[in-house]
Amino acid sequence: MPALKVTNLAKTFPLKKPLFGPAPPGVRAVRPMSFSIAKGETLGIVGESGCGKSTLARMLAGLLEPSEGAIEIGGRPLDNADPAQFGKLIQYVFQDPQSSLNPRKTIRQVMEAPLKRLHRMSNVERDRRIREIFASVNLRDEFLDRYPHEFSGGQAQRIGIARALAADPAIIILDEPVSALDVSVQAQVLNLLADLKTKFGLTYLFITHDLAVVEAVSDRIIVLYFGSVVEIGKAESIFANPRHPYTKLLADSAPVVGKPLKAPEQKGTELPDPLNPPPGCAFAGRCPRASDICRTTVPELTPMGDDQLAACHHPLQD
Repeated sequence: MPALKVTNLAKTFPLKKPLFGPAPPGVRAVRPMSFSIAKGETLGIVGESGCGKSTLARMLAGLLEPSEGAIEIGGRPLDNADPAQFGKLIQYVFQDPQSSLNPRKTIRQVMEAPLKRLHRMSNVERDRRIREIFASVNLRDEFLDRYPHEFSGGQAQRIGIARALAADPAIIILDEPVSALDVSVQAQVLNLLADLKTKFGLTYLFITHDLAVVEAVSDRIIVLYFGSVVEIGKAESIFANPRHPYTKLLADSAPVVGKPLKAPEQKGTELPDPLNPPPGCAFAGRCPRASDICRTTVPELTPMGDDQLAACHHPLQD
């Protein structure tokens, strides 16, 4: 049984109705997608800004209601779940550690919130649990009576991770968890996340635009473009042997030490208009392999060998 299963999950944001005439159809931030995450797996999600990564994550965490589709955690549907029950199963670590912490509350108060509201712990139980969690993320107990502005970015992110762990979840969504940190601190936080995953038996959904990071920490990777899944595959092969032209574009665009920078091959650089999406493949306007069928028919995710799936009418070959 998968730790997390998503079936035809989608999100459309409605637009303001004009004074005269019919209401516009809205913006489809996430188009119907289905995937699953095995227990103990780290699933990476990559794509350009605006591709729907954070919208997807917020739906999975219960912060945003889906327009359609279903979410299951451990085989249990969460469409009508109590928010407290939701919080016990899945938690969210935000991109900006400072802004995700209430500046008017001490760290102890921040940490106590999930223990009070989700687990109804007594004062003694909360104190013991908080000290255990702080020790697991390598933070000192004296930090508990300080305020968020007194910490560095790396320390604040450790506090954010500790707050997520306080709920004792099975799944943690990591939304760009190291992008706001210095490179040296990034490595420390990534190593900490790996240790916590083993210690607590966690399942991660890791969202980032950094291909080097996602390839290093993930078991499998999903590539999103214009709100749709265009490729799924194992982390060690998806960028080394991409099947979708967009995945290759991402891989070629990523800077590598010792590799000369060059403009990747593409026909255009403009993203599709979200208010007037193209009828076929959303990537057709930028794809050097596009043909007439690409501009009229949306491609389906199709097995491509080596446990990869790609949504492309003209996939790349070995």
